[in-house]
Amino acid sequence: MSSIQRAPLKMYGGALGGSVPLLLFIAGMIGLTISGGADMPVFWAVAWIACVIGFFFAASKSDYCSALIRGIGNSNGAVVITLYFFAGVFGQLLKEGGLVEGLLWIGTELHVTGAAFAVLALICAMAFSVATGTSVGTAAAMTPVLYPAGVMLGCDPAVLAVAILAGAGFGDNCSPHSDTTIASAASQGAEIKDVVKARIPFVLIAAAFSIVFVLVFGGGGEVTAKNTPGTETNPWGLLMFLSFLVLIFVVFRNRHMIEAFIWGIIAAVILGLVTNGFSFGDIFHFPAVKGDSSGLVQDGIASVANTMIFVLIILGLSQIMVEAGVIQKLLQFCGRFVRGKRSAELAIIGVTTAVSVPISHNTAAALVVGPGFVNAMGRKFGIAPSRRAIMMDCSVTSLYFTIPWHSSVITWFGMLTIASHDWNIPLPSLWTSFMNPYAWGLFIVTIIAALTGWKRKAVGPHDVDADEDPEHGHLSRVDGEVQG
Repeated sequence: MSSIQRAPLKMYGGALGGSVPLLLFIAGMIGLTISGGADMPVFWAVAWIACVIGFFFAASKSDYCSALIRGIGNSNGAVVITLYFFAGVFGQLLKEGGLVEGLLWIGTELHVTGAAFAVLALICAMAFSVATGTSVGTAAAMTPVLYPAGVMLGCDPAVLAVAILAGAGFGDNCSPHSDTTIASAASQGAEIKDVVKARIPFVLIAAAFSIVFVLVFGGGGEVTAKNTPGTETNPWGLLMFLSFLVLIFVVFRNRHMIEAFIWGIIAAVILGLVTNGFSFGDIFHFPAVKGDSSGLVQDGIASVANTMIFVLIILGLSQIMVEAGVIQKLLQFCGRFVRGKRSAELAIIGVTTAVSVPISHNTAAALVVGPGFVNAMGRKFGIAPSRRAIMMDCSVTSLYFTIPWHSSVITWFGMLTIASHDWNIPLPSLWTSFMNPYAWGLFIVTIIAALTGWKRKAVGPHDVDADEDPEHGHLSRVDGEVQG
């Protein structure tokens, strides 16, 4: 890893000028939503226009272009894009293999409808995200299955949608192999097991709040499963859940996430063939006419293609803000008001949350604030490494999952859009994401913990800082790009 710090990107107007591209993009998204024109390809155009306008605010046009490319080529983005390829195909196979029809059978035959099914969808998304540690993968794989089944079983579409999003965020927050868990623990020199154990009360309270919210507001729709043209119930489709279990088993064998998806896909293919959900030709074939689909693999990749392009553009816009010094200005400003443990923890929560707003990947946001700002607050005011890792991790996985331009939310809405088109069912507004009960529950619990000192512990004799512990290594921001 290079140790050379790249000079800040100089923008006319300073930090404000560096914020212009992202602010224009956000304003465009809001305007499109209000006008009823919200759609992923339209968002591309707005983001592209924002990039071009930002170009004229750069003192060095060449440096601006280089920063944009560094953002698009960010290693965090590469991880997300790769996950899209495999999660999209996995979700397509689950859907075509009959899992939707299997869930409809559960709903109609066992009377698990309305709010009860919405809670079931929440729990399924939670289980998948905890097992995989990826909110993006959960949104891509689970939304195409859970959303259409739930709508046809009488769930409120908006609440069902945010239940799936809440479940995706749950795993990203509490899974021991989530990238945010690893980044927050490593950047503070804390043991992952200590962070996970201490975080359990926070997680359980937020999860309980989410279940109650979904149970109260998740019903009220009409059960149309047996009346929707082209839809039938089929208990054999439930066998596709076995591929889900295969994926989870591989993950818990400490294998790579991509390897887990590949084994899950292989299991889904075998189960789909055995149950006659699809044939070999459905998976891949040479198109009879140019432009026709070659099968489920192509369809699965195509289902996430719009989202992949969108994420790349947002990573570029985020990088402009980072290199223009916007985030650094924020860190310096907030550091002036810290006077003790309580205000230090509130500063960690506030700064981490604020930094995660413009940065479209929450691990990247954690790596921006963790090694420098959060470590400094912890050392100065005697906050244990595991405690500050919790404050940071809960902050970067709470309101992050309500903001429409973030990678997991983008993925979730993209899959909702496809499901609404494929099944002719309602599509909630993009801004429904702000209803996410887990995000708000976790954020409120974290704030209360900081204010009251709940679960705060004194720094122990064996607590160390990340930059002082040779066994944990270090994390730094190099060449204007978040790296670890």
